[in-house]
Amino acid sequence: MGTITVTNLGKAYKQYPTRWSRLIEWIDPRNKLHHTPHWVLRNVNFSVQSGEALGIIGINGAGKSTLLKMIVGTTQPTVGSVTMTGRVAALLELGMGFHPDFTGRQNVMMAGQLLGFSVDELVALMPEIEAFAEIGEYIDQPVRVYSSGMQMRLAFSVATARRPDVLIVDEALSVGDAYFQHKSFDRIREFRKQGTTLLIVAHDKAAIQAICDRAILLNAGKLEIEGPPEEVMDYYNAMLADRANHSVKQETTGSGAVQTISGTGEAVVDEVTLLDESGQPVEVIGVGQPVTLRIKVKCVHAIPELVVGYMIKDRLGQTVFGTNTYHLKQVLVDLAQGQSVELHFEFTANIGVGSYSVAVALHTGDAHLANNYEWRDRVLMFNVVNMKVEDFVGVAWLRTTVRSLP
Repeated sequence: MGTITVTNLGKAYKQYPTRWSRLIEWIDPRNKLHHTPHWVLRNVNFSVQSGEALGIIGINGAGKSTLLKMIVGTTQPTVGSVTMTGRVAALLELGMGFHPDFTGRQNVMMAGQLLGFSVDELVALMPEIEAFAEIGEYIDQPVRVYSSGMQMRLAFSVATARRPDVLIVDEALSVGDAYFQHKSFDRIREFRKQGTTLLIVAHDKAAIQAICDRAILLNAGKLEIEGPPEEVMDYYNAMLADRANHSVKQETTGSGAVQTISGTGEAVVDEVTLLDESGQPVEVIGVGQPVTLRIKVKCVHAIPELVVGYMIKDRLGQTVFGTNTYHLKQVLVDLAQGQSVELHFEFTANIGVGSYSVAVALHTGDAHLANNYEWRDRVLMFNVVNMKVEDFVGVAWLRTTVRSLP
């Protein structure tokens, strides 16, 4: 079974002040250093147990790809160590070292042997690799004529021709058409059911939350936070709006849920309540029931423009629906210091049976990335049950009729 243990991992590159400094360092008899180390990763520690799926997220330049390269051994760490057990398959970059002048079939034979397959195994697996990649006659064409999506199809097909104990995937899966992305993730999910350990880097919030058991956030080369995918993604979302006087914190609510709160604090969420048709607070509603989300806001400072929005998320933290007063053309302007406002968002809960949370955002413009006064995740929890409508599956209820035609 596959496991990964990363201990005190760090990577530094040498920075030389001039082009001659490197040569001088080599020949200096005093062994004096003529460079300064530039750390791109430092003090990274985590482990992935057998059969577990770990997601890695972070902004560009946070060190995600460098970390994966050190884990698979294509880059050596400056400090620390990586220990892995089981057979490893890694898909870090498009092409996986494919030679552009060789055909897809020839590259499969070469790349497959680098992954540990024998020639006989590759010959036996070739029909399955061809069928999964679905590149047709291009399998016998030089790789230089392939699109990036075709390279990804073939590379993924080779890397996953046999179920590995550990599967490591960088953002290569973000290339290509939606059909093959779904097909690839279906294979990954099937491997997970069979016990494969997964380490995946992706900007796709839904993919991380749907596949992974845990997630880690890299920021400026350090492990910023580790935990359940929803909590880590909430923290990452808050970091994207980081500005001067902007804070990001996490608090544990009375129910035990971890709530991420970010913003400048110039306006704050005072109260959020879900109301039924009679105006009474409710925690359980029925499918298709008309409800009102009441949000009370207090302006700590004078606010020239205020947009209030809400987002409903399912139990996995994936967005079901969201809107705000900017899109509803109800922007509030020229609010005084200390002023309170109350907004009622009225809607019909055409959502599926399950548990949901509500996030509330106070900002300017169409999103919180410009001026984030306050963003609160999990400010409200509620459940949906089916009491009146016909049985259905899924996250949304669509009123449906059917006609039979001769």
